[in-house]
Amino acid sequence: MSEQVDLTTIPISPEGGNVNAGASEDPNKLVTVFHDKDNFNVKHPLSNRWTLWFTKPASGKGDNWNDLLKEVITFESVEEFWGIYNNIAPVSGLALKSDYHLFKENVRPEWEDPQNKHGGKWSYQFKDKRSVNIDELWLHTMLAAIGETLEDEEDGEVMGVVVNVRKAFFRIGVWTRTIGKSIPGRGDGDIAGGKGRSPEKGKEILQAIGKRFKDVLKLPPSEVVEFSGHTDSAHSGSTRAKAKFTV
Repeated sequence: MSEQVDLTTIPISPEGGNVNAGASEDPNKLVTVFHDKDNFNVKHPLSNRWTLWFTKPASGKGDNWNDLLKEVITFESVEEFWGIYNNIAPVSGLALKSDYHLFKENVRPEWEDPQNKHGGKWSYQFKDKRSVNIDELWLHTMLAAIGETLEDEEDGEVMGVVVNVRKAFFRIGVWTRTIGKSIPGRGDGDIAGGKGRSPEKGKEILQAIGKRFKDVLKLPPSEVVEFSGHTDSAHSGSTRAKAKFTV
């Protein structure tokens, strides 16, 4: 799984259909996967390239995190996403202590990554595992990420999404570039981490992301989604980091 998968070997369609079934009768006619799931010749590019990562369960106390975290594949179109999704194990079929991470290309799903170290995450734990359709919720979370609907175009905060499989719960999270504050060397403009974006606006943008994330998870108003900084999480040890924001 550490090597890139040849996308030409993957059936590419929302239903997992085979794209090698034949060519369109008119080679000049533009055919999308939504017109013909077998014989399309046009792909729908995404705004960003995304990389899927997988964390396998540790086999012992001596396992290194870098050995457990595996880069699966990078993709850049709607069709490639569906082809990958239809050919990997669903979250409900993963072993305990497994994780999927879907991050923008060249961003490792680690707190220490330069593009993550000043950021944080929105997260929610589903403790009643038997009553939740985790596969559907994770799919909708991924689609919201690659479809750029978790934030506005100029926000620049969302770095990736994560799902964790644990004995007592499923957890889904959205990682952001900042915790609403400026980042050294990020610049003076009104960008994520830039000095031109006030802390008030930074907080407003993060809370908007949290509300959209909560909607994706179909949570009732009574449930709370929490945002915490990666630095706080790293220092909290076995305890949960104190939430900076909630929605």
